[in-house]
Amino acid sequence: MKILIANDDGVFAPGIRALARRLSENDGHSIYVVAPDRERSATGHSLTLHKPLRVQEVELEGRIEKAWSTTGTPSDCVKLAISTLMSEPPDLVISGINNGANLGSEILYSGTVAAA
Repeated sequence: MKILIANDDGVFAPGIRALARRLSENDGHSIYVVAPDRERSATGHSLTLHKPLRVQEVELEGRIEKAWSTTGTPSDCVKLAISTLMSEPPDLVISGINNGANLGSEILYSGTVAAA
């Protein structure tokens, strides 16, 4: 299964690293990671429209096929991965593990929820 992992806490946040490492232990999974280059919580479904997005390949622990950081929002990250960075669409997109709660009305502007 081809799995894309994203978040809003940044590509080097402990939660996304732990999730990617754990999922990469399963021989049946190909793991791809794309996340902002820094924390971008509460960005909701915002997209970057009037400036270029920068993408950098990064190294993460585990058997990760590819991992990228971007200057964009969580929504930018997933859109970019599916449309450009990955050769084929993922079978599954997972967003998290989040650093903080996403409860009640917070889900309306959550970058974690938007990435999913």
